[in-house]
Formats: sequence, structure tokens, C-alpha cells
Amino acid sequence: MTDNARARKLADRIQVVVAETLDRRIKDPRLGFVTITDARVTGDLREATVFYTVYGDDEERAASAAALESAKGVLRSEVGRQTGVRFTPTLAFVPDALPDNARTIEDLLDRARAKDAEVREVSTGKTYAGEADPYRKPGDEGYEDDGEGEAEAAHEAGGSSADESSGGGSSAAAAGGARSGDDDTDGAAAP
Repeated sequence: MTDNARARKLADRIQVVVAETLDRRIKDPRLGFVTITDARVTGDLREATVFYTVYGDDEERAASAAALESAKGVLRSEVGRQTGVRFTPTLAFVPDALPDNARTIEDLLDRARAKDAEVREVSTGKTYAGEADPYRKPGDEGYEDDGEGEAEAAHEAGGSSADESSGGGSSAAAAGGARSGDDDTDGAAAP
């Protein structure tokens, strides 16, 4: 296996060789405005995938794809001659989907901008359905306390009177029980 740096270097060289050969040597009338966008080589350097785009409609793309397939032998021999590798990789031509994806994304963004403008236009001059701040605060007219606010305020202050009466009794009983067990001589627990 070879390292990725060598495969990337060979792929870059294949991209340049194929682009130059298409420009200078291939005189197929079916070949349109083809741009070689990328090339990738497998780790064993046996197969190369060449990505391309074609300027034009679907008919011109199909004609250019047929022209590339028919020129594959000439392109492979030129790649072998200019790269000097022991085994010349086989070439596979794949239409690059990047421009189509970019066009789709641009269309989606245009639709989103149109919807945003529509919402902005509808919302101009409108007011809130309720108040701007729908939450009630202490001191507002109609503010009712449900009792949870007092319990939370008492808890933050250090406890409430209900907590002290129940908590104090149980802690005193536990403390008294521990003392009575230590001081008990006749075996009876003191109340």
C-alpha cells in the first residue's frame, strides 16, 4: 500500500494531464465546455476517478460524457506517458454533482429569503396578541400568589415555621433517645 500523499500527488497530476490533453489533443465535436474539477486515486494507485462539469443543457452533458468515454484510451496513455508510474491507472469519468448541489442550495436560500420578506411584510404595523411581556410579576395588578412563592422565599431565608416544628421535634426526639439510652440504668426509656 502507498501513502495518501503519493496518491493525492498522482491525482493532482492526472487532473492536469487530462485537462491539458482534452484542450490540445481531443478534437471530438461532441465534447463541449468541459472542466475537470477533481481527480481521486485509490490507495493502490490502480484506479483514478476524474470528476468533470459541462457547461450547457442535458443534451450537451450527455454528448460530452460520450466523448469522454470514447477518448478514455488516448487520455490513459497520455497519463501513463506523463506521470511515469509503473502501472497506469484506469480512468473513470464521473459528472461532478457540486454545481447542481450549489444550485439547489441557492434555490432553497432564495425561497427562504422570499418567505422571510413575506413574513416581514405581514408583520409590519402589527402588535402582540397579548402584552409584550406575558409573564406576571409581583406588584402587577391582578397578580395572585399561589403560596409557592412564600414557601420558596422562606426556604431561601432559612426555613419556614412548619419546617421548624416538624423538624425540631424529630431531631429532639432522636437526640433525647440517644441520651436516654446512654443514661438509662433501669432499662426504661425516658420520654
